[in-house]
Amino acid sequence: MQNIVFIAPPAAGKGTCSDYLIKNYGYEHISTGDLLRDEIASGSELGKQIDSIISKGNLLDDEFMIKLVRERLKSLESNKPFILEGFPRTIVQAEKLDEMFNDLNISNVKVIYLKIDFDIALKRTLGRINCPNCKKSYNIYFDAKKPMNGNLCDDCNIELVKRNDDNEDSFKVRYDSYMKDANLIIDHYENKHMLKTILADNLEDMFNEVVKEAKND
Repeated sequence: MQNIVFIAPPAAGKGTCSDYLIKNYGYEHISTGDLLRDEIASGSELGKQIDSIISKGNLLDDEFMIKLVRERLKSLESNKPFILEGFPRTIVQAEKLDEMFNDLNISNVKVIYLKIDFDIALKRTLGRINCPNCKKSYNIYFDAKKPMNGNLCDDCNIELVKRNDDNEDSFKVRYDSYMKDANLIIDHYENKHMLKTILADNLEDMFNEVVKEAKND
């Protein structure tokens, strides 16, 4: 199986793809969003600072994110494939990630760019709800992604929650921030022959293509 780095704007569907690969192929999941939200939930001073930044739709600086990802990559089991989600978000992060892979002897990496229409991504964001326990994501606007029992997680049977930053104003800031550096990152990985672009407007088609790439050794 390929190690996968997802490059995608908010709500492109990378979380859904990650869930399937984790459950069916034993992937290790590295989500910078989850790492940051865990720090926020801890109530630490650092968590409060992080919450203040991302609740406005802004990004943390490169130095902090690079250190966070490096430490997580170092803790991986060597025999398990991994998914990296939410990083890199800038060209500096992409270049540092190349160095990390080299330093840690990580190979067999496929970078998947999920390309999505802005309006579809916005709708997915405004309807998104998540399980605070298992992190599974649902959406009230798409039948295939609705929870089966009201507002409860299908697996944990606990109440689903909406992220504070899942609102239209915050989404536009996050989307614009992503797009500012996206083309540079995409070009970077195209030049390294590591990139696969997959259209993400249709979830089922996107999902099938991602699984195909994951299996393509």
